[in-house]
Amino acid sequence: MNDILPFLKSMISVAGLSGYETPVADLIEKQWTPLADSVSRSRLGSIHALKTGTGSNGSARPSVLIAAHMDAIGLMVSRIVDGFLYVTNIGGVDARVLPGTPVIVHASGNGEEQLYGVVVMPPANLLPEGKGTGTIALQYLLIDTGLTPNEVTRRIRVGDRISFGTEPVEMSGGLLNGHSLDNRASLAALTVCLEELKNKSHVWDVWALASVQEEETLAGAFTSTYQIRPTIAVAVDVTFGKGTGANDYTAFPIGRGVTLGVGPSIHPYLHKRFKEVAERVEIPVRDEAMPQSSATDADAMQLTAEGIPTMLVSIPERYMHTPVELIALKDIQRAGRLLAEFVISLEADFMNKIAWD
Repeated sequence: MNDILPFLKSMISVAGLSGYETPVADLIEKQWTPLADSVSRSRLGSIHALKTGTGSNGSARPSVLIAAHMDAIGLMVSRIVDGFLYVTNIGGVDARVLPGTPVIVHASGNGEEQLYGVVVMPPANLLPEGKGTGTIALQYLLIDTGLTPNEVTRRIRVGDRISFGTEPVEMSGGLLNGHSLDNRASLAALTVCLEELKNKSHVWDVWALASVQEEETLAGAFTSTYQIRPTIAVAVDVTFGKGTGANDYTAFPIGRGVTLGVGPSIHPYLHKRFKEVAERVEIPVRDEAMPQSSATDADAMQLTAEGIPTMLVSIPERYMHTPVELIALKDIQRAGRLLAEFVISLEADFMNKIAWD
């Protein structure tokens, strides 16, 4: 089994906020280059890695696009008052757990520099009536960098990005804790897939996509799918893991396998094939009901051009959209192996069998 942990920890030790993915993109490009026949970037900054299949040459060879988004949630400076930073969110940020969180301010006022800060709450008596009790809304939270007001004004600008400063922590039971595991865990799984395929034969071309801006616009999935025009597509993302307050049918146990999406964004024949492959290689999977959209890159890929048959594989994760997300390393390995085995299973005439039943 490939040790994906060092690469994953490196990815969750950098920023790469939605729309500003370069720090993590550089790591991914370096990791994927020896695993693919070619690696490039789209006009929006998504990474495309192609591993060619053994089928007929040219346009007749079918292709599968496997996508995992590399952007992360975070914050942005909205205004500066008396040396303190007010912020707005980049992506869906859970404000309940922010107070006390260490952050990195990517300051632009004095060149490019990274400044340490911490999220703090103002005294309750200084907030509007009724806003100082319970969960403090994001609009009232502040970031303290420890700098004087003059230094803050000189070095920080409205619009500067702020990423979480929590460090990766290996926990008991093969679990990993840290920020941005949504969706760097899936990028680790996609890397496992490429490593598995390196010495194995597959008929189809395989495109690995590290997409940008999923947390805000799905822009990377839309534009890269349009550019590549794959025959079929697979999105890889995280889903809600069972834990305190998340124990109903919408959450799944971590460390016990991955989920397969079921719903209008998911092609039923691809779901069927994934389930058959999982059973054959003894990877535990559970169906995940998605009666509307999937809220992942799968929605964008399915609706590109004339429509792309699409599948979604998800890795259970606790505490999604917080600075302390939690995931099981064995589920990442399982997802990567399942993706590779699916690719290997694709016959030259697979598209003659596929139907929306």
